[in-house]
Amino acid sequence: MKKGQESGSTRRNIMTLLKMKGPLTIGALAEELGITEMGVRRHVLQLEQESLAKTKVVRQAMGRPLHVYSLTERAEEHFPKTYHNLALELLRELDHNNGTDAVNLLFEGRRRRMLAQYSPMMENRSLEERVAELSSIQNSGGYMAEWNKEEDGTFVMQEFNCPIRQVASQYRKACQCEQSLFEELLGAKVTRSECMAEGGHSCRYAITPIPPAKRDKTLEKSS
Repeated sequence: MKKGQESGSTRRNIMTLLKMKGPLTIGALAEELGITEMGVRRHVLQLEQESLAKTKVVRQAMGRPLHVYSLTERAEEHFPKTYHNLALELLRELDHNNGTDAVNLLFEGRRRRMLAQYSPMMENRSLEERVAELSSIQNSGGYMAEWNKEEDGTFVMQEFNCPIRQVASQYRKACQCEQSLFEELLGAKVTRSECMAEGGHSCRYAITPIPPAKRDKTLEKSS
C-alpha cells in the first residue's frame, strides 16, 4: 500500500472510531489503532483543518484538562446514506396536500413490507439469534449496528449511523415504526433510550423477553 493510501486508511479508521465510540482523546485513538499518539495527532489535525473533526476541552477534578475529539456535521457526508433529498421533498408535498395522516400511512406500509420480508429469517430462532440477525439486517442497510448481552440478560443494540436521519428528524413516525418493527421481528419488548434524530450519539435499544402468551397477542394484533 502506498503512503497516501495508508494515510487515507488511517484517517478513515479514525473517523469510524469517532463515529462509533467518540468523543475520544488522542491517547484512546492511538490505543485503538495501535499507532503512536504523534501519528494520530497528525491525522486528527488534518481532519480538523477539513472541518471533519472538532475538539473540546474537558476539565477534570485532578490533573490536566483533557482534549477530546468528535466528528462534525460535515463528516456525516462520509458515511453511508440511502436516502435522497427527493424523498424528503415528496414527503413534504404529501404532507402539505393530504396531511400528516397520509405520511404516517406510508411509514406504516413500509413497516408491514419489511415485516413480511424479514419475518421468515426469525423463525425457529432464539432471541439472541434474532437480535444478531436484526443487527446484520440493519448493517446491510448502512446503520453500523452492534449488539451485546448484558449481565441481567438484556440485549442492547446500537446503531451508529442513520441513513434516514433527515427524514426521521422531521417525521418522528419513521422512528416509531422502526421500534414497532423491531418488537414484531424479535417478539420482545424494545425500549429506545437514545435517538440520533433527537441529537443522540446513536440509536440505542434495550431488548428484553416478553412472556409467550403476551407475545402471541401482540403478533395477532399486528397481523
